[in-house]
Amino acid sequence: MDLTNRTMHPAPALIALGETMALITPHDATRLTDAESLRLTVGGAESNVAAHVALLGHHAAWVSALGDDPLGHRVRRTLTEQGVDTGWVTLDPDAPTGVYFKDPGHGVHYYRAGSAASRMSPQSVAAIPLEDAEIVHISGITPALSQDCAAMIDAIVDRVAAADRAVLSFDVNHRAALWAAPVAAPVLLALANRSDIVFVGLDEAQTLWGCATPEDVRALVPTPAHLVVKDGDVGATEFSLEGAEFVPAIPTEVVEAVGAGDAFAAGWLAARLAGAPPQERLQSGHERAHLVLQSTEDVVGVAATEVGE
Repeated sequence: MDLTNRTMHPAPALIALGETMALITPHDATRLTDAESLRLTVGGAESNVAAHVALLGHHAAWVSALGDDPLGHRVRRTLTEQGVDTGWVTLDPDAPTGVYFKDPGHGVHYYRAGSAASRMSPQSVAAIPLEDAEIVHISGITPALSQDCAAMIDAIVDRVAAADRAVLSFDVNHRAALWAAPVAAPVLLALANRSDIVFVGLDEAQTLWGCATPEDVRALVPTPAHLVVKDGDVGATEFSLEGAEFVPAIPTEVVEAVGAGDAFAAGWLAARLAGAPPQERLQSGHERAHLVLQSTEDVVGVAATEVGE
């Protein structure tokens, strides 16, 4: 792999690490089985967060590996156009870029086995100055991709924990298609309790850990300075040293829910970078999620290419 030459001064406010794939989705809310035209864009939890944070005016970098193929070049170019710093992205000539399809209202279909990102390891981030960022963001998707990816996540967590400046943001992001709940649950719980900022859906917490309320989640995840529990169209609760704060969700006519959690996390993180208090952080998260819920794209505003007639 060749690492793109780069000089960064100053360090990014946020570094997000994880796989991003080419995303193919119908133009509107039509099912894949019925759609006559499709849109080619990009999607990945961590790069979604970086793109939203960049759109909100902060220096955000995304670290990953892509195939040295047309889709990989497309992914990197699209994110760069969105203002994301992609200078640490590597291109692997021996593995492909992953692909996934959105079936609006019916989830997603992954084609990511053996992808370039699944080959990442602790060595992949050895030269990345994680300690210089304000926030390092990861998700529970990455450790499910491979043993090497799981080892990389452990290395990232250890490095950020030892840093004076950086804090670790972790979105639980359980993907049942990648690993079953009984396998994922203890790993994700341990990562959450090693993090400084944690985002988790109440539905995820119910599936993984049997939690019925946000307070149940906090009892299981007491360590993070900030724990944000999202409860769909009800609202979100943040637990912090300042206590617990709840802000209701914005009423939204939902086109597609995939990507909204990333948007929420990004809105919250951008507000924290701006020094906002808990209520404003949660409201910022809801505002970004509201935009994405009304679209078939993961990041509203990403340039797209049409496929088909």
